Amino acid sequence: MTFTGSIKIGFNNYLTFKGRASRSEYWYWYLFVLLLSLCTQLFDVAAFPYSVWSPTNTVTSLVVLLPGWAVFVRRLHDVNRSGWWMLLVLTVIGIFVLLYWLTKKSDQGENSYGE
Repeated sequence: MTFTGSIKIGFNNYLTFKGRASRSEYWYWYLFVLLLSLCTQLFDVAAFPYSVWSPTNTVTSLVVLLPGWAVFVRRLHDVNRSGWWMLLVLTVIGIFVLLYWLTKKSDQGENSYGE
């Protein structure tokens, strides 16, 4: 999976919570969101130097929120976990469990969520 390919898939499947996402697809998407957030934050600081609120960064975050959740759920499906496991992010210890699953190698072959 390439960087641009994962961005295309992320936006094309922004409402697809079924199926699987490879490890590279998820982490390239995460890198894209991180870089986009950094750029919009820098733009907001330059364009609105005395503003407490970052309008561009807020809009950008809302645009990538749903596709980000979809990629996250599909990544959990890739390691044979339900998307509901993403709620572990609400606990402190659960963040480490999720990080392990997100970095874990994909299940080979078919699992409960497809090929």
